[in-house]
Amino acid sequence: MSSRSSAPVATPNVLAPEDDDDDAPRFDVTPRKLAAFGLFVVLALVALYFLLPKLAGLEDTWHRIDEGDPVWLVVALVFALGFFGVYGLLFYAIFVDERVRLNLRECYQITMAGLAATRLFAAGGAGGLVLQAWALRRAGLPARDVADRTVSFIVVTYLVYTSAVMLFGFGLHFGLLPGEAPFSVTFVPAVLALVVTVVGLSIAFVPPDLQRRLSGWCEVAPRRRRFVSRLAQMPASASAGIREALRRVRSRDRACLAAIAFWAFQIAVLWASFRAFGESPALAVLVLGFFVGMLGNLLPLPGGIGGVDGGMIGAFAALGVDVNLAIVAVLVYRGFTFWLPTIPGIVAYLQLRRTVERWRSERRATAAAPA
Repeated sequence: MSSRSSAPVATPNVLAPEDDDDDAPRFDVTPRKLAAFGLFVVLALVALYFLLPKLAGLEDTWHRIDEGDPVWLVVALVFALGFFGVYGLLFYAIFVDERVRLNLRECYQITMAGLAATRLFAAGGAGGLVLQAWALRRAGLPARDVADRTVSFIVVTYLVYTSAVMLFGFGLHFGLLPGEAPFSVTFVPAVLALVVTVVGLSIAFVPPDLQRRLSGWCEVAPRRRRFVSRLAQMPASASAGIREALRRVRSRDRACLAAIAFWAFQIAVLWASFRAFGESPALAVLVLGFFVGMLGNLLPLPGGIGGVDGGMIGAFAALGVDVNLAIVAVLVYRGFTFWLPTIPGIVAYLQLRRTVERWRSERRATAAAPA
């Protein structure tokens, strides 16, 4: 790719709204927000690193940090850097084409800023998706395409998630894979993943023009028509994105490989963190404990701080992993994958704002040239 972006390719009429109103995500990095986030982080760290071991009777846990193998910690760092790079490749594979052409620097800014937004805000990474959508709109991609590709991005990424939970959950429960298999951490998550996958993919059968079809049925009752239209909006909008994701899976698109690598590198960081302080659990236990613990991202906490950490530690403890080892390994893993990209991500967000302003200036100059 060229070093110079050719993002401003959309027509002026498509971009007129953004010139009138800058609808940038409302999470500007202000001193007050940074102070509030910093206070929350300090309290979370105190709870996780000092109170949790004492409450659990694990005062000797932190002595293991001094015994960590530096070679394996470096390996974990390398895997973490690979995770950040693969995330950029996943973003590029789904969002960048002839309609929106971004160079590597701009893709880096969007993905790293998205990671920072994910850490600063809760709801399973929604902050990062909102920021990515805003940047893509500013890059010239129409709103409907942004919505469809965002749905495709989510489906491709989390289809790997649910598939892994089903594979290793059922595998452990039925004794097909080695490792302890408590019912609540193996069979239950696997069944839930199966239900979510079936229900989610079934939306692909919803016609994308469902709103138009139902509006004719409710033509005699305008109030009912508005209600039905709103009710049908979400599945109709998601249908196109899910179909696009399934098309990528059937064609073995590079986005699918990037999605697998996206999760594999994170699990590799956790594996190296275990090896730095002892032995890693069996592969099935490692993968299932990781994915079950990731459900903590759904808690209303910035970046899932505390929720993910506690979820993973609890999952590994239920699967028979030594609690002392699990606490140290999980918190080191979180240090590499959560804390490491936060500061570079905030810097990337500030750079992205300047890049978006440059795109706007270029489009205005292009629009004024014929006049």
